Amino acid sequence: MRVRFLPFAAVSILIMSLSGCASDVGPTAAELKARWEAENVYPDAYKRDLLAFMRTYLNDPTRIRGAAVSRPVRKSVGKGERFVACVRYTERKDNGTYGAPKDGAATFVSARLDRFFDNALEVKALCKDSALEPFPEMEKLTR
Repeated sequence: MRVRFLPFAAVSILIMSLSGCASDVGPTAAELKARWEAENVYPDAYKRDLLAFMRTYLNDPTRIRGAAVSRPVRKSVGKGERFVACVRYTERKDNGTYGAPKDGAATFVSARLDRFFDNALEVKALCKDSALEPFPEMEKLTR
C-alpha cells in the first residue's frame, strides 16, 4: 500500500510546484505606472546637478558665455512624463572665437539628473515652450 502512495505524492508535489511557475509574478501595469509617478519628484537642486554634469560634459567648462536655463517642467518623455530643464550656452572654440549657441535638455528621475539630450531634434521638441533665465553660475565653471 505504501508503494502506490509514493508515486501519487511525488506527482502531486511536482504539479503544485509547477503551477506556481505559471502564476503572474511581475508587476502589473498599474504598479509600473505608480512606480514611474513616484519617481517624478521636483528637482530642487537642478542647477547644482546641471553644473556638475556640464563640468564633465564640456571640453573646456571655463570658456562659457550666454548661459541660460529653464525651470524644470513636467513634459512627455518616453513612456510618460518627467521633469525637464532646458539649457542654452555658447562655448569658446580653440581659435578664441565663439560659435552658435548650443541647446540641451536634462531629464530628472527621483529629483536627480538622469539623462541629457543634445540631439537638436529631441531638444527642440522638449524645449520649444521653455522660458530660459540667465544661468551665471555656468559661466563661472572651473575645471
